[in-house]
Order: sequence, then C-alpha cells, then structure tokens
Amino acid sequence: MSSDIPDGPDVSAGAARLERVRIEDEMEQSYIDYAMSVIAGRALPDVRDGLKPVHRRILYAMSELGVSSGSSHRKSSSIVGETMGDYHPHGDSAIYDTLVRMAQDFSMRYPLVDGQGNFGSMDGDPAAAMRYTEARMAPMAEELLADLEKDTVGFQANYDDRLEEPEVLPAAFPNLLVNGSSGIAVGMSTNIPPHNLGEVIDTTVHLIDNPDADVAELMEYVKGPDFPTGANIVGKDAIYSAYATGRGRLTVRAEFEVEETDTGRDRIVVTELPYQANKARIVERIADDVNEGKIEGVADLRDESDRDGVRVVIECKRGANAEVVKNQLLEHHLESTFGVINLALVDGQPKVLTLKETLQHYIQHRREVVRRRSEFDLQEAQDRAHILEGRLTAVRNAEDIVELVQEAEDRSAAKEALVERYDFSEEQAEHVVRMQIGSLTSAEAGEIEAEYEEVQAEIERLEAILGSDEKLDEVIKDELRAVKDEYDDDRRTAIVEDVGTVTREDLVPEEDVVVVMTADDYIKRMPAENFDPQRRGGKGIIGGDPKEGDRVTTIFRANSHDYLLCFTNHGQVYRLKTYEIPEMSRTARGKSAVNLLDLSDGEQITAVVPTDDIDPDECITMATRQGYVKRTACSEFENILSTGIRAAKLEDGDELVDVEVTDGTQDLVVATEGGMTIRFDENEVRKMGRSARGVRGIDLQDGDAVAGLVATDDDDGRSLLTVTKRGYGKRTPLSEYRRQSRYGKGLIDIKTGDRNGSVVDVKAVTEDDHLVVMSEAGQIMRCPVADISTVGRNTMGVVIMDVEDDDSVACMDVIPARTRKEETDADE
Repeated sequence: MSSDIPDGPDVSAGAARLERVRIEDEMEQSYIDYAMSVIAGRALPDVRDGLKPVHRRILYAMSELGVSSGSSHRKSSSIVGETMGDYHPHGDSAIYDTLVRMAQDFSMRYPLVDGQGNFGSMDGDPAAAMRYTEARMAPMAEELLADLEKDTVGFQANYDDRLEEPEVLPAAFPNLLVNGSSGIAVGMSTNIPPHNLGEVIDTTVHLIDNPDADVAELMEYVKGPDFPTGANIVGKDAIYSAYATGRGRLTVRAEFEVEETDTGRDRIVVTELPYQANKARIVERIADDVNEGKIEGVADLRDESDRDGVRVVIECKRGANAEVVKNQLLEHHLESTFGVINLALVDGQPKVLTLKETLQHYIQHRREVVRRRSEFDLQEAQDRAHILEGRLTAVRNAEDIVELVQEAEDRSAAKEALVERYDFSEEQAEHVVRMQIGSLTSAEAGEIEAEYEEVQAEIERLEAILGSDEKLDEVIKDELRAVKDEYDDDRRTAIVEDVGTVTREDLVPEEDVVVVMTADDYIKRMPAENFDPQRRGGKGIIGGDPKEGDRVTTIFRANSHDYLLCFTNHGQVYRLKTYEIPEMSRTARGKSAVNLLDLSDGEQITAVVPTDDIDPDECITMATRQGYVKRTACSEFENILSTGIRAAKLEDGDELVDVEVTDGTQDLVVATEGGMTIRFDENEVRKMGRSARGVRGIDLQDGDAVAGLVATDDDDGRSLLTVTKRGYGKRTPLSEYRRQSRYGKGLIDIKTGDRNGSVVDVKAVTEDDHLVVMSEAGQIMRCPVADISTVGRNTMGVVIMDVEDDDSVACMDVIPARTRKEETDADE
C-alpha cells in the first residue's frame, strides 16, 4: 500500500537556501530600504530640475499627450489617468493635488500648469473635481522639457517596463530655486522658498563667470526669496544664514497700510499675506481675538478681496491707537515664520545645500545637457552634411548618374554601381537613387550648396562648443538670459530691515493714570491729568458711571508702564500691566475685568503694588480686616500664574485689606474703621510663606475692622492722612503715633460718628502730594494735600469732599509730589 502513495515535495533543497538573520537587523534594513524609496522616489526634489517624480511625470505625460501651451486645454482627469496608467502608479488624488498646485499662482511663483476652472483659493477652498477642470502646460514648463528629444538626459523604464521616462528634465532655468519645493520624507523634510527668476539667473551667470564667489557676493544678485503672495521678509541676517548653511528661519510679514477714513477713524488695510497663509482662517482668528478682548480697538473687520488681489480691512474704533492695533495683529496673525530647509537629491542621495552648492549642481547639470545636446546636434549635422555631399556629387554628374541608374537592372544594382563608381556610402547611394529628376537642376544645386555651407558652419560651431569649456558656458549663459528676457518680472516680496520688536508698551505713552474698578468688576483707566486739582469741600466731577446696582470699590494711581501686583480681598494676587487696562473717558462705565483678571464672585482688588522698584530682599506686608498682619519676601511673588496665586491664608469671614512694601527697618501703622491706630516695629511680625495666615496686629474692639496699613520711618516727616465715608479727613504727623507692642488696642486716630462716618482708608502723605477721592456713585475729586488741615489725633477732621446723602466715599489714593514734578518737567 505504501508504494501507491505519491512522494511528497522534496523540501531539502529549499531548506538548504534558508538563511538565519536577526529580526532587528532585518527590520532595520527593510526600514532603511523603505525610507530611501520614499526619499528618492516620492518626497524630495532633484537638485537638477527641482522636481519630484510626480511633478516630472505629469509634465512628461502632458508632453507625450501633446498638451502644450499652444494646444487646447485637456480634461484634468485625462492627464491624471495618463500619468497614473503609464508612469506614476499611485492614487489619482495625489496626482491631481500635484497638478492643482502647479496651476495655483498663489502656490507657485511661476506656475507650470495653465489651469482652466476652479483650482482652489487662498481661503483654503479645494479645487473642483478633476472631471470639471482642464489644464495644459504653461510656457515655463516647456522650458523645463526643452531639448528632451535630443538625448540630453538619461531615460529609465517605467514601473511596468512598457515605456521609458526621463530620469531628470533638461531644465533651461534653475527651477529648484525659482519655484521652490516642500515635502516630508522619512526622518527628513525639505522646505525651499521660491525666488525671482531674473535674480536667480543673474546669480547663476555670475557664478559661472566667478566660480570662487561666496554667498555674500551672490546675494548682491539674489536678494532673497520672492513669494508669489508678496509680503515682506524681515531682516537680511536670516536670509544670509539660510543661504550660507542651507537652513534658516525667515520672518514673513504681511503688507498693510494705515488709512484715515472720512469719519476721522483709522483703518488698517492688508493687501498681501505671508506665503501659504490661509486668508479666511486669519480673518476668522482675528475676529475671535477681537470678540475675546485679546485685540482691542477694533470696530469692524471685512474681507474685501476679489480676483484682483487681497484686501482685508480692519476698522479701528474712534480714538483707538492704530499703531497698537497694528502691533497686536502682527504679533498674532500678520507675521509668520518660514523655516528654510534646502534639502534635495544629489546623485540620488539627500543633501542639505547652500545657495552656492545648489547653483553649482545646476550648472553642472546644464553643462551635461548642453554637451549631450551639442553631440546630438553635431551627429545630426554630420549626417546631413554627408548626405548633402552625395547630392552635390549627383548634381555635378547628373547625366552620367541618370544613365548609370537607367542601365541598372534594379534599385539594388543601381546603388552598388553608384558606390563602386563614385565611392558613395550606402546612405548616400540610397538617397541619390531616391532623388527626383527635378532635383538635378542647376537651381537645386545652388540650394544644396548653400545648405551644405550652413551645415558646415553649424558643425564648426558645435565642434567649437564641445572643444571649449568657455564656449559651452557662453551657450549656457546666453540661453539663461533668453529665458530671463522672456519670463522675468518684478520682485513681489520686499526685504525690510529688522528694527526690533515693537511691543505694545513701546507705543503706549508713559503717564500717570487713575484706575477705577466697581463691585461688578468693571474696570478702566484714565489719565490723571484729566482731573484738575480742586479746593477741598467740593463735589468733584464725574469719574465713572456705574450701572444701576453697581458701585465703585477701588481706585488707585499707577504709571501706564508699571507691572502691578493686584491683591484681592480673597487673599489672591494677580500680575497685570497697567496699559492692559482699557483707557476710557470719565463718563464711561468701564470694561469687564474678566478679560484681564480671573476674579471669582465677590472678589475685589483691595491693594495694588507696582513691581518696578521692588527689591527681592524687601517684603510684602499685608493686613486683613480682622487685624492679622503678615510679611512675605517679595521673591515669592516673582512667578504669578494668569489665574493668580495665594498671597495669604484667610480665616472664614476675613478679607485682605491693604498691602505695603517694607524693607525691615520700618514701623507699621494699622488703622481701623472705628478710628483707632496702632504703630509697631515691623520685625515684630516674622517673615512667613504665602500660605501662612499671619499674626495678630491689633486687638480690635467689637464691631471694628481694619481699614488700612501704612509703613513709615521715624524721620520721613510725613503725615497720616485719614479719610472717612462722609468725605471728612485730616492730617496728623506720624510722629504723634508712638510705637507700641504688636496686638494692642492702639490709640485714637480720628473721631468717627454719624457726621463723618467710619474710616475708609489711611495714607502717608507729604505737603506736596495730591489726594484722589472717589465716591461709590462715581464722583471723583483731586485736591492738594496741603489744603487739608494738620490737626491732632483725637479730632473729627474737615470736609474734603461734599458727598450726597445717598452716596459715600468708596476709596482714595495719593499722587506723590515726585510724580507730579515729572509731569511738569515733561510738559516743559
């Protein structure tokens, strides 16, 4: 039975061919093979013609189809199908996307495809389906294919060995630099910006004549990239770096101008955008930032672009600083970075190239193309001269040759007789036998002799080119100049000097301002000079217009360029630049502070400290409503989050009331709403961390609460200014407040009662300072401190501000004499 079972396959031979390999080695080699396939076959351009395989195959397929610049347009689907079927065995969408990009005048500096139909837009709109669009080669593309039929480049088999395709195109101009390229390979990418054709050709000609020229010398001809969408490149240093190393980062800025409308408002008109920018997305993001308050001063935004070009109009609000708005737009939307990576294939290998190296490889390629073309043309001319020599011999011996041909039995015998008698070559004999009788006339002989002389002159010219590198280079230069004469245009991208970053702060005048905040978190700033000093006892002027149910809670003076530490009643601290607070008129309500500070419900700013003059060794000293005092090193407030950080831990029901900056040598004066004060050495309060509660500073009576905090020196000569809710106030020399131990009941500072109300705040002042007082209803008054009487501690004070019965003083601050002197000096 076993003999009936057929023998199985002999696996011994196959097993003998097995080879043991480490899987990691096989994976590594396979990945390298895949990577090189992507690098060389898909993602990177060739340094010689500046094209990736898909671009080259599309143009070659169009050439084979006869879809030239002079022919009618052909359906894009036909071109894509021909390319995919014969040369590029990949998805049709990838081929069509490439075809579309070559037709977009906002993507290609010099489009290689002339498209008809919807080929997309700068707004990111996609092109229509390939069945709806038509295309043909642009004249510039024909310059890349010129002389392809003259054996100027090598050919290779297509993917299925049915046809042949060029390995590279002859490229009559340096397309890699002229149109640029971008692509992502495996582990590397390229991003080459486009350039102006005339500048690149001038640079190439100069390098042919001056092979030792360096990048700086070449940049006398090529100024920098020239993007199809125009705009501006900021600074030349980045361009030089990119050209000298092959890598660099260019800052590209939109082109815009500020116009004044008939109504007196300014508007910013954008006419050119950075390369590869999506216009619709930029307009949308600007609108979002305006709505979110990140960009201030914009009243309207319109996209008025049409077929003639870009036009985006940003209308400024009345009174808004157009320079500030412009700078905000530049910072976030109208400026981008173009990362240059001049990576291309050189002999099939990826290489980062300098400007000089890129042009050197192109020049080497053109020399090879012109040499091969000259050899081809020379062979053609020599072949033609050889035939013409035979024709001339036939014309001169017409009668004999006619007779010889007539006597021959057939065409072959006639050719043999001609070869034997006149020493003709086979080609000459074949041509003579096929000549018509009419071509043996004397007139025809003259034409043959003239053509023969022309061919001989051409042979001499071609032999001279092939025999001299200088003549060959002259041909290259002449052809480059011819391309420049035909297609050169004006530079679109300007190179502007980098004058440094213009920040918003640079555009905001440095001045003293008054900042007002309400209980409902409306905030604004006003120039302090808007409020002229008045005699005490007046009603003041309107400084705010709180909405119904709202009231003013905070007023403080600051410089427009100050960084402020804003302490709140909840014990949090925020960092804010004064100019970020919107500037508004006296009668304006203000703007919601939610766009500036992340305040919680019921959280209000109770103290503000400018940080410009703070020494890290100094302390932030805080007082709470329930009488706690704490000192924390200023260094702990250096890194403040946008959501704020904790400044003090508070007991339930307690609030942070006031803050002072102290240096360890001062006394602290704590004042209460009931008119009591206590003065003690700040060193009685030890330094502690931000999360600490503090220690008892004053022993409060029932129903009393802390109103303010002052830091003073023994010999500073200042007075303690106290202001009450009904608008009363007084000055008392700080020397009258003797030093005590911490956590005492203190001394009487001012008599409080129904007439003058409780204490609002206290400040240390000099004779030359000015007081700014504001009521809850928005009345504001500025008066000289010197107008306020200096009296003893236990008095009621005098009327500073005449407040209405249903109103009361909300807050106060002091404009120091030093600041007012600086204002006067600036005016002078």
